Amino acid sequence: MWFDFNATCNLPCIFILVVDLGDFSCVNRTSFPTMVFWVFGYGSLIWNPVFEYDEKVIGFIKDYKRCFDVACFDHMGTGENPARTCSLEQNEGAICWGAAYCVRGGPHKERAAMEYLEKRECEYDQKASVDFYKEGETTQPALSGVIVFTSTPDQETNKYYLGPAPVEDMARQIANASGPCGNNRNYIFMLEKAMYDIGHEDDFVIELANEVRKVLGIFVVIPTGKKTKKVLPSSHSPRKSQIQPLLLHRSSEAVAMDS
Repeated sequence: MWFDFNATCNLPCIFILVVDLGDFSCVNRTSFPTMVFWVFGYGSLIWNPVFEYDEKVIGFIKDYKRCFDVACFDHMGTGENPARTCSLEQNEGAICWGAAYCVRGGPHKERAAMEYLEKRECEYDQKASVDFYKEGETTQPALSGVIVFTSTPDQETNKYYLGPAPVEDMARQIANASGPCGNNRNYIFMLEKAMYDIGHEDDFVIELANEVRKVLGIFVVIPTGKKTKKVLPSSHSPRKSQIQPLLLHRSSEAVAMDS
């Protein structure tokens, strides 16, 4: 896995090669059909794509959901204390929101983007072909034949697969993991904010980020008229666009929480 936080540490994405792209503007219809390179991001690619792209589209794939089952040993963690990063698991009826990026400009540009992404995602050893849906169009896929790279859920054959764990255990691992490129906690907070920014918050990401805040003794500041309310996140805390995810402060002592 290749990382580069804050313009140098990055995390999971999905690759897309498509032929039929509906009404996407970067398709040259006079030469249709033609191969166009698309990338769908569900992790750090949403906020930090790094590579050069020509178009960004918010959308989702069906029957997949985020999970934090993939290890990072070298950048945000170590072999003794690995970080947890985002992957996908199949889940019928689920949807996973993210951002698709179009890369055009000839073979050289497309090859450069693919080579970069293959280095970044080298541990994702399993792939499936799925459809990508644009925002507001839930029945007709905008892209077909999308290649989704995931990690084999087998600890014997895949050294990167950590497997599922209780949210509290994952939160402690994320809160305490760090490596040469930074710490694991920043990743979960930045992913939470990225989903907030595109208007499609992920309940599991919010829950996990709040558990990490509990471990760290961090409270969220919520403006309430002339006063400021301080709360430790829990299942009773406001969600869904009521909290700016990165407006954080460290608490020196326990803070009372309203239900």
